Amino acid sequence: QVQLVESGGGLVQAGGSLTLACAASGSTFSINMMGWHRQAPGKQRELVAFINYAGRANYADSAKGRFTISIDTAKNTVYLQMKSLEPGDTAVYYCNAGYHDDPYSAVYWGQGTQVTVSS
Repeated sequence: QVQLVESGGGLVQAGGSLTLACAASGSTFSINMMGWHRQAPGKQRELVAFINYAGRANYADSAKGRFTISIDTAKNTVYLQMKSLEPGDTAVYYCNAGYHDDPYSAVYWGQGTQVTVSS
């Protein structure tokens, strides 16, 4: 089993920045991918970005140019730096992890951290 604990959410004004972190613990030795999804009120959960343990990152169009995902494989921790935040980025952000380089095959999910962007 793998446990994921997110941190770093909060309230920020439009145009501001936040950095989320997600630390994985437990049986992490075969984990190959970590990523972030988000879910806004009344909307479906959507992919934000994911990264494999070789450091290859992929982003949803909404995140390109504003968000940066990175990973510290020694600490099994993934980060999401978010800049130029907009009210539309308001959502619960969920960390996930899996064994394949495919965010939709993620096996483990965190509890989520709230990000609120005020206008």
